[in-house]
Amino acid sequence: MSASPEILAQLTPAMRLLVQRMAQAPYPPMHTLTPQQAKLAYAKSVGVLDVPKPELARVQDLSIPARDGAELHARLYAPTEAQGLPVLLFTHGGGFTIGSVDSHDIFCRVLSSLSGAAVLSLDYRLAPEWRFPTAVFDTWDALGWLAGEGGRALGLDTSRLAVGGDSAGGTLAAVAALHARDQGIPLALQLLIYPGATDHQDTPSHARYADGPVLDKALIDWFFAQYIDEADRSDWRFAPLKSADVDGVAPAWVGLAECDPLVDEGVMYADKLRAAGVPVELEIYRGVTHGFITMGRAIAEARQLHHDAAQALRKAFS
Repeated sequence: MSASPEILAQLTPAMRLLVQRMAQAPYPPMHTLTPQQAKLAYAKSVGVLDVPKPELARVQDLSIPARDGAELHARLYAPTEAQGLPVLLFTHGGGFTIGSVDSHDIFCRVLSSLSGAAVLSLDYRLAPEWRFPTAVFDTWDALGWLAGEGGRALGLDTSRLAVGGDSAGGTLAAVAALHARDQGIPLALQLLIYPGATDHQDTPSHARYADGPVLDKALIDWFFAQYIDEADRSDWRFAPLKSADVDGVAPAWVGLAECDPLVDEGVMYADKLRAAGVPVELEIYRGVTHGFITMGRAIAEARQLHHDAAQALRKAFS
């Protein structure tokens, strides 16, 4: 399916041109692929529209132990070799099914470079091989490791931690922030970029953008069919809007795309946090779609978000 002329008219000229070019590309819709085909197709597209890759003083691949004995791949980024940097645990997007540390390598490099903080990007295990709640537990295990002996061994300041992610990774970050509160792990910030937050996709923006562009109902349904059983969808670890309370959770910076099925639930989660007295900064980037943060070569709003998110981290860690 393709977006209507009315929806396309809401986009910035650069975003509209990009969407039109994507629609003309000779590739099958992702929801028609097998999960393995989708993973490979997404991996091949990585970096095509991203900003140039910043060089950093420290880029280190490492392993993090999970509760079931698995070793989780992660990558640490730091702008200097200095000890005692604050650190963001980052979880990438991809509908819990696609994506990787590599798919968000440039974004994490940019965020580290602009913020002056370290970023630890996690390869949590993906669906359909690893269904809910494995990705949640992997994120929690990585956070516990980073807040403890793992972070200290890397020379990081474990008293200055944040969590963040985009899309499905934003969901995991929001849920990790709730877990951190419950476990007594202090966080300076939760950095949520167009996170999924609700159990069923029934908000007005899901109806408005059911045919996309970029992210549509067919693809969302396909992702969630890979990841979670219908009976589990009301679990707050999938839908943080369903959490019993968010009192005392870390301050939030929430960055949303205006022309995105997920925009309403992002606003709703920001409102839920605010109602509980949690400090929230909400930015809605006008005329852009889901996934725009890795389109900085073509989309100015992506570059603006990079700076805004980095500034939020600098402020939180100061």
